[in-house]
Amino acid sequence: MWEIHKKGFKAYLQLEKSLSENSVEAYVHDLEKLTQFLVQNGLEKNPKEIELRDLENFVKWINELGMTASSQARIISGLRSFYKFCLQEQISLTDPTALLEAPKLAKHLPDTLSFGEIEKILSAIDMSLPEGVRNKAIIETLYSCGLRVSELVNLKLSCLYFNEGYVRITGKGDKERLVPIGDSAIKYIEIYLQNIRVHLSIKTGNEDVVFLNKRGTKLSRVMIFMIIKDLAKKAAITKKISPHTFRHSFATHLVEGGADLRAVQEMLGHESITTTEIYTHLDREYLRDTLQQFHPAFNSKN
Repeated sequence: MWEIHKKGFKAYLQLEKSLSENSVEAYVHDLEKLTQFLVQNGLEKNPKEIELRDLENFVKWINELGMTASSQARIISGLRSFYKFCLQEQISLTDPTALLEAPKLAKHLPDTLSFGEIEKILSAIDMSLPEGVRNKAIIETLYSCGLRVSELVNLKLSCLYFNEGYVRITGKGDKERLVPIGDSAIKYIEIYLQNIRVHLSIKTGNEDVVFLNKRGTKLSRVMIFMIIKDLAKKAAITKKISPHTFRHSFATHLVEGGADLRAVQEMLGHESITTTEIYTHLDREYLRDTLQQFHPAFNSKN
């Protein structure tokens, strides 16, 4: 009885919410956790029969499975979306998630790289290798534009407006935005295009993709993670970094430099300003650390 509702929910997420395939699959997978719980506990209930206490028992169950608070919160968020769909389609007349409490999440400020650390990573790239030239262009682009990894791997030649100093990015929900790109990133992308990419045998369907592997096809997200992990090791960077670290660093450095938060929101492609506001927290941490380090009243050595 749940399968038809899962299919409907999936279509709702794809068509009405315009979520990416990865997000849709995650939501459906989380809903399957609930149906798994119902089966294991002999609860033959359809969506409209689910009560708050059933969901509270479900949350207790996933907690006992050892799921982290953030995973639990994500699952609860997915259930809320499912019941929003159920109300809209009149599958259920009530929303049992309305009073369901999510676990309290600790504020997590992501690791960022200093400009010096980014330069160390760039210096660790072997420019004598074809993939080194490509990787330099990739790192420069990630940091210059603050792109998500999915936006980087899907970047198109037809979306590069170097004369104007912009790239056109297709972000979450297929929303487009124009992002400024720095001279250094432009320089290394052009070196890559003119000296490396031009010699590749490009597979059909990849002609417009900027960054390609040696087989002439689009790079995977996993490959970008591996490239960055390898470069961090070579540069002796001990922080846990990923492609997203460059996005965080891009935003943090802008905010620290006094950039307007709305402008940063626009460049990052955040739907809500509250998502961008995490960088004001990062900035305050930076200011506090600076104060403690240099102000006589805060510096215990003085």
